[in-house]
Amino acid sequence: MLMNSAPLSGLYAPSLALVTDLYQLTMAYGYWQQGMQDREAVFHLYFRKAPFQGGYAVAAGLALAVDWVENLHFSDDDLAYLGSLRGSKGTAMFPPEFLEYLRQLTFTCDIDAIPEGTVVFGNEPLLRVRGPLLQAQLLETALLTLINFQTLVATKAARIREATGPADQILEFGLRRAQGFDGGLGASRAAYLGGADATSNVLAGQRFGIPVRGTHAHSWVQAFGDEAQAFSAYAQAFPDDSVFLVDTYDTIEGVRQAIKVARGMRANGHELAGIRLDSGDLAYLSREARAVLDEAGFTETRIVASNDLEENLITSLKQQGARIDTWGVGTQLVTAYNQAALGGVYKLAALRKADDSGWDFTLKLSEQVAKTSIPGILQVRRYLNEYGKPRADMLYNTAEPLPDHLTIVDPLDLTRRLTIKPETRFRELLEPVFQRGKRVLDLPTLTESRALAQREVQSLDPGIRRFLNPHTFPVGLEMSLYEYRTQLILEKRPVRGA
Repeated sequence: MLMNSAPLSGLYAPSLALVTDLYQLTMAYGYWQQGMQDREAVFHLYFRKAPFQGGYAVAAGLALAVDWVENLHFSDDDLAYLGSLRGSKGTAMFPPEFLEYLRQLTFTCDIDAIPEGTVVFGNEPLLRVRGPLLQAQLLETALLTLINFQTLVATKAARIREATGPADQILEFGLRRAQGFDGGLGASRAAYLGGADATSNVLAGQRFGIPVRGTHAHSWVQAFGDEAQAFSAYAQAFPDDSVFLVDTYDTIEGVRQAIKVARGMRANGHELAGIRLDSGDLAYLSREARAVLDEAGFTETRIVASNDLEENLITSLKQQGARIDTWGVGTQLVTAYNQAALGGVYKLAALRKADDSGWDFTLKLSEQVAKTSIPGILQVRRYLNEYGKPRADMLYNTAEPLPDHLTIVDPLDLTRRLTIKPETRFRELLEPVFQRGKRVLDLPTLTESRALAQREVQSLDPGIRRFLNPHTFPVGLEMSLYEYRTQLILEKRPVRGA
């Protein structure tokens, strides 16, 4: 049964409210104690730098986040556990009155988000949360863990797709190396969104409707007297879907044994779908295997390769003339092997004044300029060139009017500016998902988001897509926002004497 509409709540316990850090709950209690729980606040979820030293990321995880938010409530078991927590002096961490407040809590925030599959860049809010301070604070940890991991793996998959090209197949084979069941399931979803064609993860196939594919292991061959016997037995079980793993003993001899069996299959009206290489010099062995297969008349038999593949190795194999047309990518994809985490953050950017007379726009200072946050109620406007492709992104404060003449400023370098002509086409990236706690957006299917991701990545200039020293896509602050942020930095930063 397909459960794409409930990717989390349909699988896990009815309440996932405690998928959070303790400090979210201690802050929530503090806000409640101070009477600040209903102050209107705005938070932004974003990352500072594209992963894998690349030029972009692919937004992912929104469907899971929506499901979590829609089912957010504190169950009796949740509240009983929170009531059992004790501070350092042995007293209850959370009093009964606060726990009762949590029991009756109803989500009323607005959430705007960039659709899954959209290409995004550093400092751009993937989500904007606006609503009561306590509620918005409680969303932080779950939103980050869902969006961070999904975006990271979807981006890795998009890079692998860039390396293989559009014609080859990518099979995600990573469940056995993933960080647990949940890591494997989430990675399979994100990998498919980012560009993989299928997964070996059967649960992901059931939950998300992802095509499932697989071959057999070396143990299958070892369980029989020889390769030909093993291949014949597998062909009897799957006469139209057999892919033989040929490198248990000697790879090229394994190919020849596969051909012997394939001839018998063909005589009975069936075709060998493919062979798989899982070790050795994949460039050399795939060329040799292709020659042997073609000479025997099996020109349509696919060559599947696995063995710690990732985008850079695939690129190298392509350059070496490898004859691989199906890539089984496991560990490197589902673990995002060369980058442990995306590093997304969730920062308070605006707080309604206590007298309700307007907004206090807030920022977090840092000795590192890149870590200083951006104040305001932000939107991301993507400007397009004459061909409808991305030209530049502008972050601006929706709470303030835009000037007639727009200039984008790099937040890290005032000298890097881009003047926007009034007639330049654009689209706003953040779309309403929740309004006052009610979902107002019908989410696309996973297949639709996958198609969007492929269109979005291909719309980028090749220089931005390249793996080594990619070109930087222009992302900047609207000039008046840049000036206001600079003013706030000067006001908040203490003046030190020499």
